[in-house]
Amino acid sequence: MRKKTYAMRYVAGQPAERIFPPSAMLPVGQALPPGAPITPGVTLRVLVWNIFKQQRADWLSVLQTFGKDAQLVLLQEAQTTPELVRFATSNYLAADQVPAFVLPQHPSGVMTLAAAHPVYCCPLREREPLLRLAKSALITAYPLPDGRMLMVVNIHAVNFSLGIDVYSKQLGPIGEQLAHHNGPVIMAGDFNAWSRQRMNALYRFARDMGLREVRFTDDHRRKAFGRPLDFVFYRELQVTEASVLVTRASDHNPLLVEFASSGSETQ
Repeated sequence: MRKKTYAMRYVAGQPAERIFPPSAMLPVGQALPPGAPITPGVTLRVLVWNIFKQQRADWLSVLQTFGKDAQLVLLQEAQTTPELVRFATSNYLAADQVPAFVLPQHPSGVMTLAAAHPVYCCPLREREPLLRLAKSALITAYPLPDGRMLMVVNIHAVNFSLGIDVYSKQLGPIGEQLAHHNGPVIMAGDFNAWSRQRMNALYRFARDMGLREVRFTDDHRRKAFGRPLDFVFYRELQVTEASVLVTRASDHNPLLVEFASSGSETQ
């Protein structure tokens, strides 16, 4: 029997709350619930990082140094240790994690830390066909100062699979949400795009969804078989700065991207 998919929400001073997938997609138009904008100005700073279950030293100092000024932190392999939950609830209004699988003490999965409460939260899980472990994804939405709604996809893609059937299957429900959403999008995470087949599937998906790829001039992203694993895609936003931070605090290097929330899509 498949386990129920849900997200755990962590908010300072409140008990952790279990969030189940919504019965309907993000509403289009005026039916959106009210909420404070994720950023008070025109700049949106995003940190994307596979944190390697916090197994290495200095992960917290990296988050404290580079995450404190970010309105969004998209983590993969985030283990809900007391230290991470404390950092998240001390620095962000809400942190949502999709437990992909439960380790002896703390569940691990994607976690989105945000400077605003999400008005929409859709957790997703996909089982690794060979290892039988699950990978997770999380779709959240936040109001922008100009009244538009920003959809954010945090994903850790399935890794060990033959062919791309399961890889494409994981992208399917995300594609349905993106196609339904009329507005800006950030889709980022560890895509495990280590083969030509996977890379082609990912780029085809991005093209179909009208997403552009963030380019890094000094590219120190973690690679496997010569291909980067971590990506940031976007639409209806403008990239003003993009960098890869070199650290030994994980087996992946964090990506730091700054967006201007205008409709222009130049980079």
